[in-house]
Amino acid sequence: MSNPVDSTGKFYLDVHSLDALRLQAAKDPKQALSAVSRQFESVLMSMMLKSMRDATPQEGLFDSEQTKLYMSMLDQQLSQTLSRKGMGLAEIMTRQLSPGQAGQPVQAPAALKTAQSAPIGSDFISGLLPHALEAAKATGIPAKFMLGQAALETGWGKHMIKSANGRSSHNLFGIKAGKSWTGPVVTALTTEYVNGVPKKVYQNFRAYDSYAESFQDYARLLSSRYASVVTSAQDAAGFAQGLQSAGYATDPDYAGKLMRMFAQNPLNAVA
Repeated sequence: MSNPVDSTGKFYLDVHSLDALRLQAAKDPKQALSAVSRQFESVLMSMMLKSMRDATPQEGLFDSEQTKLYMSMLDQQLSQTLSRKGMGLAEIMTRQLSPGQAGQPVQAPAALKTAQSAPIGSDFISGLLPHALEAAKATGIPAKFMLGQAALETGWGKHMIKSANGRSSHNLFGIKAGKSWTGPVVTALTTEYVNGVPKKVYQNFRAYDSYAESFQDYARLLSSRYASVVTSAQDAAGFAQGLQSAGYATDPDYAGKLMRMFAQNPLNAVA
C-alpha cells in the first residue's frame, strides 16, 4: 500500500520533501497530486497572511520590535493551524488536475473568501477602544464616531504626528497647540485649506504622553469649544457635519471624508 506524502508540516522548499514527492509521483500520481496541492495551499495561506499583515498599520500604536515579533509568531501559528485544517483549495486543485476533470467550473472555497475580506484596521480599533469608551461616557458621543475621526486624522495610526527625533505625539485628533495650550508641542507639516485651496504649512500640535491623554483632552475640547457638536452628534451625519460647521478642520470635504470612514468595515462592529 502506498504511503502518501504528508507535506503540511514541512517547508515547501525542503529538498528531502521534494525528493519524496518525486518518488511518490512515480509510485502513485494521484496521491502525489494531492500532496502538491496541499503544499500550494500552504504557501498561498502564508502569502495571504503576510499581505494582510502588511496592509494593516505598521507604525504608531504597535510600532515596536517586541510587538512585531509577537505578530510574526501569531501569523506563523495561524498559518500552521490553517494548513492542518485546510481551506478546501487543495481538494479543488486535486479534482481539477485529475484526469477527466478538466473544464469543470471552480468555486473559491469559503475560507479563502473570508480571508480576502478580512477587515483592515482592527488592531487600531481594539487598541484604542477602551479610551474611546471612556471618552464616550464623558461626552455622550458614540465611541465609533471618535474612533473614525482618529482613523481619518492618523491614517489608521500610520501617520501619527511625530517630533523631530521620531517620538510620537500621541495626538490622535490633529488638535493644534494654540496660545492657551501649556503642554508639550510638536511642529509638523500639514495641509490647510485657504478659500478651498490646499496649502502645505507648518503647524504646532499638542503632544501627549499617552493615547489615553489624547482622548481625555479631546473629550474636554468637545465639551467646551465644540459643545455644539456634542448636541448634534445623535447620528454619524450630525457629528460629521457638526465638526465641519464648527470649524474643526479647514478641509471643505471633512464631513464627507468622516462619513466615508464611518462606513468602513472595522468600525461597523463598534457601538
